[in-house]
Amino acid sequence: MTKEYLNQLTYKIIGATIEVHKSIGPGLLEKIYHRCLSHEFLLQGIKFQSEFNIPINYKGSKLSADLRCDFLVEDAIVLEIKASLTMLPVFDAQIISYMKLLKVPKGILINFQSDNIFNNGQKTFVNEIFSAFPDR
Repeated sequence: MTKEYLNQLTYKIIGATIEVHKSIGPGLLEKIYHRCLSHEFLLQGIKFQSEFNIPINYKGSKLSADLRCDFLVEDAIVLEIKASLTMLPVFDAQIISYMKLLKVPKGILINFQSDNIFNNGQKTFVNEIFSAFPDR
């Protein structure tokens, strides 16, 4: 895996979210965007897991928790979607925690309530795992 691969995958994911947003617009419930985005990923051949429980390993013990990730794309990027008028700092903390728990290098936060996903409806996160990958 390389930074270039992850950046290209990020571009595809954001493109898919823009396609959904363009097709159905803002103002709907998060679960509607989730279903449409799942379908768009299938149409584009993007491999993903959806709404699965994130394992919690605390001090060597696996703990049961109802912590669900919206999407894990290609086992490399966490994608959290929101349909919120206000983007709260807790949303950033959530995706950073998911990245840590799933041991993935990158995360994307999308807000479908924005007027333009590309300009102000998305935020990308990387961590030390990403930093360790070669550029190409």
